[in-house]
Amino acid sequence: MPTTARTAPSATTTGVTLRPAAGAADAPGSSGFWVVGAVLVLLMLSSSVPSALYVLYQQEWGLSSGMITVVFALYAVTVLAGLLLFGSLSDTLGRRPVLAAGLVLAIVSMGLFASARGLGLLLAARAVQGLAVGLATGAMGAALLELAPRSRPALGAQVNSAGPTVGIGLGGIGAGLLVQYAPAPTVLTYLLLVGAFAVSLAGVARMAESAPGRAGGGGPGGSGGPGVGGPGGSRFKITPHRIHIPAPVRGRFAVLILTIVAVWSVGGFYLSLGPHLALSLLQSANYLVGGATVALLAGAATAAQLLLGRTEALRTAVLGLLGLLGGLALVLLALGLGSAPVFLVATAVLGAGWGAAFLGSFRALSALAEPAHRGELTAAVYVFAYLAMSVPAVLAGLLTNIHGLHRTSVGFMATVAAVCALALLATLRLAARNRTQGSTA
Repeated sequence: MPTTARTAPSATTTGVTLRPAAGAADAPGSSGFWVVGAVLVLLMLSSSVPSALYVLYQQEWGLSSGMITVVFALYAVTVLAGLLLFGSLSDTLGRRPVLAAGLVLAIVSMGLFASARGLGLLLAARAVQGLAVGLATGAMGAALLELAPRSRPALGAQVNSAGPTVGIGLGGIGAGLLVQYAPAPTVLTYLLLVGAFAVSLAGVARMAESAPGRAGGGGPGGSGGPGVGGPGGSRFKITPHRIHIPAPVRGRFAVLILTIVAVWSVGGFYLSLGPHLALSLLQSANYLVGGATVALLAGAATAAQLLLGRTEALRTAVLGLLGLLGGLALVLLALGLGSAPVFLVATAVLGAGWGAAFLGSFRALSALAEPAHRGELTAAVYVFAYLAMSVPAVLAGLLTNIHGLHRTSVGFMATVAAVCALALLATLRLAARNRTQGSTA
């Protein structure tokens, strides 16, 4: 799901250059850094857990595929709202309080999931979960960069990059195992997450504040100790992100945003309807299959991002788009043949393309604006990414009610493939123009 400047949208969007905090340890074992990394993985893990349970909800409550995608889209919309409204809140309030508030909301959402016996509470749980992720995302992205060990300054960006897809993959496979083999999976899964979030909350309470200018953050006005208030304290202030694309870069933005739309259309489809499609192709009643499909997609994305982390941005985007096109072609072949093995191979190829295409396009987009305006441009990317993740998925769900999952999947994949092809041609032209101008956007 969209989370960081290296993967999905989620890192700090203030446009400020972040450096390791004064209190950050030189050793990679700096406890605060790894606490925040664990919170990132756990939040992303919890966000993908419902994907493995959607099939069960459909069977027990008689929900249509269209309604399932609405539940999924509500999460994406509320994450976006949280990002845009609270993305910079930790700059004034501090990283710790905002992370703690996000974890409290996450615990509340898990309680709502565990209590859900129908659509109403399921929608409420997904909305609160989205707000929790949106609230915590900016603080997590900033804290990971600030708390990165001085001996390994790139580690913060690496965890920001791999953490979301690792969490999504673990959530898919973990929930699939619980659904298939554990009692009362629609309750037990979320109670286990309540415990994990409670442990994380205790860890956040003990970590040092890292925000510049906050207590313990090493910036001006810091009082030297953890907490909010005191000489370094700031009043509660919500400053919604301004959404703006600078006029000189709008043409390049339009080219690169096509890749964002293609990437997150695929992501939204797989996270909402992918498990159902996998069970249908495999003709299996084993719920682990649905979770494993999400895990395979996310795992391949993580591997591609780690392998291509040092590759030039547009080259990475081109390689990713080629992977997406290859994966989509294989998915269409799998649907035509009704072949489960081909579908699994297609999902792995698609995942690798997904991860690489997003990594390259987001890095290229981030380089378009000056630092002072990067937050405004990143906010625009967030809007496109989360709308691409939610709106096509909802349309696919509604069409599934009319035409069936198989025909809808074929039409969806063919349409996304056309967008990928257009994005590839446009990106290749942009790369050629940059080479001519001596640029490496």
